[in-house]
Amino acid sequence: MKELHTPISLEQIQELEPGDMIYISGEILTGRDAVLPKLVEEFRTNSDLSKKININGSVIFHTAVSNAGVGPTSSNKLEIEESMVPLTTYGVKIHLGKGKIGEKTILGLKETGGVFAIIPPVTALLESKIIKREVIAFEEEGMEALHAIEVNKFPVIIAAARGKSIYDETNE
Repeated sequence: MKELHTPISLEQIQELEPGDMIYISGEILTGRDAVLPKLVEEFRTNSDLSKKININGSVIFHTAVSNAGVGPTSSNKLEIEESMVPLTTYGVKIHLGKGKIGEKTILGLKETGGVFAIIPPVTALLESKIIKREVIAFEEEGMEALHAIEVNKFPVIIAAARGKSIYDETNE
């Protein structure tokens, strides 16, 4: 399987197709319903926090981080899905989660140079791939705070790329 290391370039993103199975290694960010809209607002307003967090070429994993491990949450939750295209505009290249996202988001990711990948909900496997973790923003959100985690060979499947989705009936 192909392995991508963060930061990820636009050229690497443009080579991906729905259904590709890849590994991701390096630092990835985590966030979900409570944090992702806040992160969008920080970048929209060019806040001090947005200047401290480099999301160019980054990966955001839709999860909380706890001692029990990490596992994907549904990416089609309103707060999460609505954050994906704006965060891609600010530099995120891959959004990791689970489930199907909407056509508007798929097309928005195509236009802004991002992709959506799904990750198996196998907490023990994912936990074994985490090298380190730290809270980098929104600590008040507890396990849903924005974390940076370093991973080695996180297994993912590209679910939406180039305006197409593995969930499209035309791809069957």
